[in-house]
Amino acid sequence: MRHATRLLLAVVCVLALSGRAEAQRPGVGQVSFPNSGAAAAQQDFLTGLAQLHNFEYGPAAELFRKAQQADPNFAMAYWGEALTHTHPVWMQQDAAAARAILQRLGTNPETRLAKAKTDREKDYLRAIDVLYGDGAKEARDIAYAEAMDSLRRKYADDVDAAALTAVALLGTAHAGRDFAIYMRAAAILEPWFPSHPKHPGIAHYLIHSYDDPIHAPLGLRAARAYSKIAPSAAHAQHMCSHIFVAMGMWDDVVAANEAAVTLMGGAATPNRPPAACGHYPFWLTYGYLQQGRVEAARTMVKNCQATGGAWIGMRTRYVLDTEEWTGEIASLTTGPPQPAGVFTYEFTNAFIAVRRGDLTAARAAQAKMQQARKTIEAASKPADPAHAGMPGMSMPPADAGPIGRLRILSDEITAMIRHKEGASAEAVDLLRKAAALEDTLPFEFGPPFIDKPSYELLGEILLEANQPKEARVAFEKALSRTPERTQALAGLMKAAAQSGDTKKEAEIRARLAAIRHSADKK
Repeated sequence: MRHATRLLLAVVCVLALSGRAEAQRPGVGQVSFPNSGAAAAQQDFLTGLAQLHNFEYGPAAELFRKAQQADPNFAMAYWGEALTHTHPVWMQQDAAAARAILQRLGTNPETRLAKAKTDREKDYLRAIDVLYGDGAKEARDIAYAEAMDSLRRKYADDVDAAALTAVALLGTAHAGRDFAIYMRAAAILEPWFPSHPKHPGIAHYLIHSYDDPIHAPLGLRAARAYSKIAPSAAHAQHMCSHIFVAMGMWDDVVAANEAAVTLMGGAATPNRPPAACGHYPFWLTYGYLQQGRVEAARTMVKNCQATGGAWIGMRTRYVLDTEEWTGEIASLTTGPPQPAGVFTYEFTNAFIAVRRGDLTAARAAQAKMQQARKTIEAASKPADPAHAGMPGMSMPPADAGPIGRLRILSDEITAMIRHKEGASAEAVDLLRKAAALEDTLPFEFGPPFIDKPSYELLGEILLEANQPKEARVAFEKALSRTPERTQALAGLMKAAAQSGDTKKEAEIRARLAAIRHSADKK
């Protein structure tokens, strides 16, 4: 009975040479990867592969090393560990570390290929030698995706070849989200989902392919499945919320990130290090704010700040989304040391000061923002020198989003100050240009990349300038980019009320009440 249960929880890997079978550990998804490694290495290798697909790169690398210890000549265990040093969706790569791992297997490609015992294993090694070969990272990313696509076509029944090709494709979107690339990845993955419903890579990469407001409904099926596929992987729990945020499903956002934070060791407290004070609690805080659970969000920010966690962005989200321009979170004074953190911290201070009516403090914070902005922009260099002299290419495509954000947030503060000074028409014009720039930037998944969405702020200024019809258009545009975001909904409700559209006002009021009512039951 025990063996039968184990087979239900973990997939069997049929070894290509011996026909023996070994099972992976449960809780991280089910993979099947025929290989020539020793039986003693199989459980660690397969679990490592599943965790690689889960983007649990540290645990995956450790498992691949254990497989190497069990079988020092197991070529695919070195392949797997080397692959943990490329994070395609995050555009991160440590090529030197990966090359050092491959050197342990063999000092050159020919030596490494000799350790691989099947043609399929040799093809995987050839592909990874492309990824970590000579040349610029961007060129190697593209060449690797092409190599994996050839491998996928050669081994048409290899689900991992399909999954790894899709995520390699996502890693070629160097200028930011490119819908054509993302849909190509989705097209590779979709046929595999029905036949491999518990494969972690298929569900995971489908979510990444669809996590924008336009395509998110297509990813809802994968999002619902993925948390159950890999219940022990924190990233798998969090990843589902990429779709939920893009659809404004706040209860699901909170549940997913609460699970992720729990798996990371729980939220920080003043007496415990911030093991998870980073990406997952940032999304969780945002979910709490959208639900109206202000006290829960405040606790997250305070605890992360008290223990030295990554609280700067959490503070910004809290202040902007609660509109608490006074109080302990707004008054946090310990600034960050790095220019990017300084910019965000001072943007928040400037925003608070304008809303308080203290334009002197706003200008002082704005000056600090601009100094940090100059430092950041000076450190940004073209990824391709050939772009340096081309019109419109003074910055590398990969930096378009971050550099654009600096300009938009700077213009927002300037517009807010000018509006307070009575130059509302100038402020509106500046915000329209900021919104137009935001429209051109690659879409960034998750909580608003532009901390105060420009269309949302435009709508608020238009309301204050007694232009409710124009404000309504701005809020509706904001909601198309951030569905069901409660601050934009509240603005749209005010715009409808000011323009006398009682039906629309009641509809939005009901939507907001439903979000709050659902949260009240938690």
